[in-house]
Amino acid sequence: MSLHLTSSLNEVRNDTGRIAYCGPTVIAAISGFSVSRIEDAIHEFRHDAEAARKMIVGTSAEDVSAALGLFGYAMQRLEDYNALERKERPNLSSWMRKSRSAFSFYVLAVNVGKEGHWICIKGAKLCDTYTGGKWVFAADGPHKGARIMEVWRVAKM
Repeated sequence: MSLHLTSSLNEVRNDTGRIAYCGPTVIAAISGFSVSRIEDAIHEFRHDAEAARKMIVGTSAEDVSAALGLFGYAMQRLEDYNALERKERPNLSSWMRKSRSAFSFYVLAVNVGKEGHWICIKGAKLCDTYTGGKWVFAADGPHKGARIMEVWRVAKM
């Protein structure tokens, strides 16, 4: 008996014709839907008519969670390091060495410069806007020294 295994890592399809920001990129990597569909879902969630018309640049945990919910996923916060000074927070490299499920998606809020940034981790791979929506080994990718603010596990509902 032979099992045919396929990857469960979705490459991000950016069909917008412009750069996709981190929130929509992470959601697209998990769900497999295009960036334009993800942005529509985020617009659907936002109640402020002015914010709903604008291009999706910044996203909150509520935006990401609500959009994932529309595609059948739930986010559960596992770790919150916001109360710690930035230098006291674990970096991505140290977090990757921790024991966790290789089969689960993890969404991490990290500091990149003075800004917050979303990245997606599954197994030993990372996907975000800096990788162009492609899955790369976290050890070879960007953000190894980025300080983690929050860690969320994403599961199919």
